[in-house]
Amino acid sequence: MIHSAPRLRMIPVGDDEMNNAKSWVHIADLGKHVGCLVSVRGWLQAHRSSGKVAFLQLRDGSGFCQCVVAADVPDAFAKTASLTLESSLTVVGEVRADQRAPGGFELLVRELDVIHIAAEYPISRKAHGTDFLMNHRHLWLRSPRQTAILRIRHRLIQAMRAFFDERGFTLIDTPLLTPGAAEGAGTLFPVDYFGDPVYLAQTGQLYLESAAMALGKVYCFGPTFRAEKSKTRRHLTEFWMLEPEVAFAELPEIAELAEALVMELVTTALRDCQAELAHLGREVAPLQKIALPFPRCTYSEVVDLLHSGQVRSQLEADMVAAENRLGELRAQLAEAEEARGGARKQWQQERLDQTLQQVREEIREVETRIRNLPAHMESAATFAWGQDLGGDEETIVSRQFDAPVIITHYPKTVKAFYMKPDPQDPRVVLNLDMIAPEGYGEIIGGSQREEDEHALLARMDEEGMDRAAYEWYVDLRRYGSVPHGGFGLGVERVVAWICGLRHIRETIPFPRLMGRLTP
Repeated sequence: MIHSAPRLRMIPVGDDEMNNAKSWVHIADLGKHVGCLVSVRGWLQAHRSSGKVAFLQLRDGSGFCQCVVAADVPDAFAKTASLTLESSLTVVGEVRADQRAPGGFELLVRELDVIHIAAEYPISRKAHGTDFLMNHRHLWLRSPRQTAILRIRHRLIQAMRAFFDERGFTLIDTPLLTPGAAEGAGTLFPVDYFGDPVYLAQTGQLYLESAAMALGKVYCFGPTFRAEKSKTRRHLTEFWMLEPEVAFAELPEIAELAEALVMELVTTALRDCQAELAHLGREVAPLQKIALPFPRCTYSEVVDLLHSGQVRSQLEADMVAAENRLGELRAQLAEAEEARGGARKQWQQERLDQTLQQVREEIREVETRIRNLPAHMESAATFAWGQDLGGDEETIVSRQFDAPVIITHYPKTVKAFYMKPDPQDPRVVLNLDMIAPEGYGEIIGGSQREEDEHALLARMDEEGMDRAAYEWYVDLRRYGSVPHGGFGLGVERVVAWICGLRHIRETIPFPRLMGRLTP
């Protein structure tokens, strides 16, 4: 927040001292230079003037800094009059600690050089709809909220790589063009490959298995593609996935590896991303409750849970809470509309417009929840063994736990051909899905792989698959086959959960969703 004009302590500056300030520093490092003259380069985030003092809020990618330009620095002060939002600048000034300033430091400006005067910036402080912001995603990324999300994403990816590197895993780059399906032919994106049909990769897993037979412990990290015609808040058509594969590992070891990874990501976010989580308004108490080991249950136990009175009572309580929340929101809407009608200053109108948009958006969400809850109750009560768990069922189950829950032993008929059946119950496979709490759905899916050649071929025949396209994959079972397994972690879903975001589209710089391919 830009505050009132401070008492400026002007200091005489000689040519040598000013020249020394020409070497620029990042805003994030201003605390190392208190009392010194420094040069900072960046973009104008906000601007106001009290007549004798101009306040410029500058960002440089590393942080935000308030720059104070007094009228008795006439050359610099005169230049502030022509500045527009997102203009690029170089400023030289004395660093001063001030807890009221963004970042805790501000710059008392001695020189100001304009690099570029920006055209009228399309994203203002007034309320903008989601479609408008997504159409201007290349500019929306500059907002403090979006940069906070991207910093958290960056830090979590660093932690993922470190987690596997420190455990002796080798990074393997798997192909993005593949000749066939790994997760179901219905979600493939076809590509013309010099006249031959190929597909964008759904996963790197099959290729990763071959690398595990060479190196033991491997992982890949890259984009994957699913042509699901889904517009839910959990789905993207292009997303990033982290996939480890471990030779000689069976389901219990894979589950332990998965929960250790997720625990490391939660710990990293709470330790290293406090400022970003606070900026997003993320309530961290639910994250702080998470501890190892994560709760586990089988698919069959989940079916029993869905049929239980416990779930029915919870859904009924959810309906009451949603109806109460809708009443509160409608009262807030009426109050904000009345205040908007009486607002005289532009900044008040813009702030109330933002409030109105946020309240209306939440009203639509709550109304949708109220419409859907009766169907969710019916779906839970009539859920039949053998069906796949959908997003609604996953949300219901996750509400029963404070930590991610690991669900194992799904029916063979709803899982991929490469998953190993349970020797004790061939109806189910040795797999796991990890469901995030707070309704964020599946964040990890994995399994022990079928290592027997004849069993794998039989399953492929059941699925009507072309053996020839997978001959190389079956080879892995002919030459020194061993038990092995792994999983895939969806980066965007993990980021959405840890950041507490309503929609997955904000978790990736340029989201690709059904109906959106630009910018």
